[in-house]
Amino acid sequence: MPSLLVIVFVLQLTIHLVNTFGVETINNVLWHLYNMLPVPTSQSANKLRVLKKEYNTVRMQMNATSSQDEFAKWAKLRRKSDKLGEEIEGCKNTLDSTRANFNKIVGGLRWLGLNGFRMLLQFWFQKQPMFWIPQGWAPYYAEWLLSFPRAPVGSVSVQSWSIACLAVIQLVSDAVVAAVALAATPRSAGVKQREAMKVPGEKTTPAQEGKAPEKKEL
Repeated sequence: MPSLLVIVFVLQLTIHLVNTFGVETINNVLWHLYNMLPVPTSQSANKLRVLKKEYNTVRMQMNATSSQDEFAKWAKLRRKSDKLGEEIEGCKNTLDSTRANFNKIVGGLRWLGLNGFRMLLQFWFQKQPMFWIPQGWAPYYAEWLLSFPRAPVGSVSVQSWSIACLAVIQLVSDAVVAAVALAATPRSAGVKQREAMKVPGEKTTPAQEGKAPEKKEL
């Protein structure tokens, strides 16, 4: 069985990843995966994709048809486009209603699986020390804070360990984001920034421009 230290760390990391990528993005991925299964909404979702594709084709044909020179053809395409639009709207309303219920269920399960499980761990193991601090390593008040609320004084409680894991994960995440942003910044941006920082009206000498100074004739 994995250590409780590892379980708490992985749980905090999962919560951080969910908050970073966004609940809406995760719900969209789960919704698409759900519709890939043999469920009632999968037929509606497939029908909606077909209708949208057919609607776009009809609209392209309408745009390529002159409403004056080929009015009969254009009017026929317009009626077909309106009919497809109504079918798409009805299909979307049905899916949106089901999608709202799906998001509520997924949100409840996600909260129970992450925050609910974290609260359960903190309540169940509130008296169990995660590890012991070396004697004399910290003053008494620091030992008391680290053992809060009910772990033995001189040890680290599950609540303190959870907070420490969250802080480290946040620091590492910020460092990774900063490193990626720095690596993605083009070098030309740094050159332009240095040029913009030049003092206005500053004149450069021929030697600074890489040219030989001109000789004056007496």
